[in-house]
Amino acid sequence: MALIEFTEKGMYVAQAGVYIDPWRGVDRAIITHGHSDHARSGSEHYLSHVQSLPILRRRIGNQQFQGVVYGESININGVKFSLHPAGHVLGSSQVRVEYKGEIWVASGDYKLENDGVSPAFEPVNCHTFITESTFGLPVFNWQPQHTIMNEINDWWKLNKEKGMCSILLAYSLGKAQRILQHIDPSIGNVYVHGSVASMNEAYEEAGITLNKYQKPTADLPKSAYAGALVIAPSSTENSSWMKRFEPYSTGIASGWMAMRGFRRRMSADRGFVLSDHADWAGLNKAISATGASKILVTHGYTQPFSRWLNEKGLEAHAVQTRFTGESPENKDEPA
Repeated sequence: MALIEFTEKGMYVAQAGVYIDPWRGVDRAIITHGHSDHARSGSEHYLSHVQSLPILRRRIGNQQFQGVVYGESININGVKFSLHPAGHVLGSSQVRVEYKGEIWVASGDYKLENDGVSPAFEPVNCHTFITESTFGLPVFNWQPQHTIMNEINDWWKLNKEKGMCSILLAYSLGKAQRILQHIDPSIGNVYVHGSVASMNEAYEEAGITLNKYQKPTADLPKSAYAGALVIAPSSTENSSWMKRFEPYSTGIASGWMAMRGFRRRMSADRGFVLSDHADWAGLNKAISATGASKILVTHGYTQPFSRWLNEKGLEAHAVQTRFTGESPENKDEPA
């Protein structure tokens, strides 16, 4: 019998009566992180990492939350649960589940590069590892974070020289804070959309000090935004909200910018290959580090990545879930 079952409500640990990232309301839920495809409302009791709690309260309201720290053990009906860093966004966790000597790990979403804002990914030894495969093809090969931030800085400086505002579209949770923390603030003022500001406040409530930013206000003239950088979700693209920043240049920060077809389809002026998910090499390295012999592959390139793992001698299976990972259209997750 599988320690974690995939049911119509989500990943289920039957012995404990606990769901991991359920997509329907349940009695007890463990949440890996605050993105909306993993954190949904409607459950009675939630358990997550303590740094996720300010995010979850903004996302799904004031429910009954329990926060734990990494490595803290929770025993439910003989099943031992603990959370471990996933490196995806603040508070993101892998869920280790142990029962009668059998160990499974549900990784949620993860990346291996330490972004300097979220706790870095830590591999957890297990027998079965449940992995995402959002970028599970060899074409996805990330450059170091500092290289991408330098590209963003250079684009911003060039736009400033032209008297233009730079609008960078990025997920309001995780990627926006990562960008804010690592761009060069000496170039100019930084403004953020309200949804980004809300997540910034959640980060600060969780103990993370972010670089200085401002929120656009109706009384500011357009001239105030000349040479500034604006970080906003992609849902604002071509909206009336953006008109206040004219003239402007738009950029998109997404792992999907690694594919020329996606770059051509998007209407932005620049694409920056920046993702909070593991690339091809990262997925393979993470899986190898767990020592797991059985791999369950969720959301993304599940079929080709499963075939690849089987060819390497692992037992791998693609599994249907409602998780989406990073959207190919870079649409920000709804608040």
